[in-house]
Amino acid sequence: MIGRPGMDPEIKTYGDRKIARFTLATNERHYNDKKELVTETEWHNILALGRTAEIVEKIVRKGRLMAIEGKIQTHQYEDKDKIKRYFTEILVDEFMLIDKMSNDDEQKGDE
Repeated sequence: MIGRPGMDPEIKTYGDRKIARFTLATNERHYNDKKELVTETEWHNILALGRTAEIVEKIVRKGRLMAIEGKIQTHQYEDKDKIKRYFTEILVDEFMLIDKMSNDDEQKGDE
């Protein structure tokens, strides 16, 4: 999928392993019944683990155009009212930034 992060990644560390989470907006354009071009945005929950999370932490920023390849995972849980809920996320296998880094982003990656 190709889209833009809606936020800088949230990074958590468990022992020596990092986890990165962020949302990704993808857009689909189509014509409606009135022959007007409309854009619909879909939000996806993105998860990166280990070395991939370390790289995500350094270079992924809100609004940057990127491509993600991964697996869809759906988790089931019960909320406090005992109602079954579902949570779907994309586990990143590979990703690529499509736009160029600004000087600020390059400096953050060097830190």
